[in-house]
Amino acid sequence: MRVLVIGSGGREHALLLGLSRDSQVTELHVAPGNAGTGAVATNHAVDVSSGEAVVSLAAKVEADLVVIGPEVPLVLGVADDLRAAGFATFGPSAAAARIEGSKAFAKDVMSAAGVRTARSEIIDSAANLDAALDRFGPTWVVKDDGLAAGKGVVVTPERAKARDHAAELLETGHPVLLESFLDGPEVSLFCLVDGETVVPLIPAQDHKRVGDADTGPNTGGMGAYTPLPWLPTGAVDQIVADVVKPVAAEMVRRGVPFSGLLYAGLAMGAEGPAVVEFNCRFGDPETQAVLALLQSPLGQALRATATGTLADLPVLEWSDGAAVTVVLAAENYPGKPRTGDAISGAQGDGVLHAGTAFDDDGDVISAGGRVLAVVGTGADLAAARSKAYERLSSIKLSGSHFRSDIGLAAQEGRISIPSGN
Repeated sequence: MRVLVIGSGGREHALLLGLSRDSQVTELHVAPGNAGTGAVATNHAVDVSSGEAVVSLAAKVEADLVVIGPEVPLVLGVADDLRAAGFATFGPSAAAARIEGSKAFAKDVMSAAGVRTARSEIIDSAANLDAALDRFGPTWVVKDDGLAAGKGVVVTPERAKARDHAAELLETGHPVLLESFLDGPEVSLFCLVDGETVVPLIPAQDHKRVGDADTGPNTGGMGAYTPLPWLPTGAVDQIVADVVKPVAAEMVRRGVPFSGLLYAGLAMGAEGPAVVEFNCRFGDPETQAVLALLQSPLGQALRATATGTLADLPVLEWSDGAAVTVVLAAENYPGKPRTGDAISGAQGDGVLHAGTAFDDDGDVISAGGRVLAVVGTGADLAAARSKAYERLSSIKLSGSHFRSDIGLAAQEGRISIPSGN
């Protein structure tokens, strides 16, 4: 099986490493890739938002399977172009990718499917903003209704901050989604979905805020860990039954069946799981941790999803223990990151490249906000955290920063689901 992966981040590097462990995968290609992916696949400089360019590359490398990593090409319909050209493709159609591309669409699907989520309201005019803000709070959740790479969300107890963010979005022509605040710790659950067939992966938890103890602005994700020792036995089955399967069935009913990876971001509150967001692809940085524990052949699982045979896939097998991913970010991230700086020590197992490139001399330099993802595995969270931070300590990048507490609250037993009392 020759596999082409679309994307350039740590998620794609993790997918490539997972695919390389599948005995049926004989050749790996990636577009555009980064400075790290070339060690496991052939990089191709292609505009991944162009369906024509991606189809041309898939034909050139004679891909048996194309795996689309990021949300932008999915929302733009690149998967549709590939399927029309006869390529088995892992990733939803543009119509189904609206589950991430339009929060209003996702809310409508959830409402029809009877799935718990936050109360919400779309604001498309500054004239309506103040009255709408009065209907929410005292903790305000303000979101960009479109794609925002995980950074279009502000959660704040301060009305003025909520208003400023909403006003800024409206000024740039972006509708605003106001939501009620959901209590409880968050869970990221990835599910392979093929129409109404749903196969969950192991749950993870992302760390969105830039600073330790969940301080500072939201980012695309500063780290993740799996499994979740505080999540009750049976919780994944409950999420699949109450959230993912009803949404998958509703999308089939609407004539836009989902095929690919459906990511449910959930708040585990006193009344049970409630959806914070849906994404139409693997999440980053959770993918790096989750796939580190997958023992089953990844290529065969993705191909089964892409070819409509997911129901026949053997039960997925996982390693015991835990995995922790820590993101090394460039100076000033999540603002405009400093790029072009030399990186040393970024080789070896467990170091996944994201925002990296080669300079004219062939040396690795920073080329994005989230530069590297360092993964540690171990018998438990403490061992996995120790391994990740040990690996991170040998990497040098001027001005870089990372969180020192990824997975720490779970390791210390400080996370719990609110009781209904």
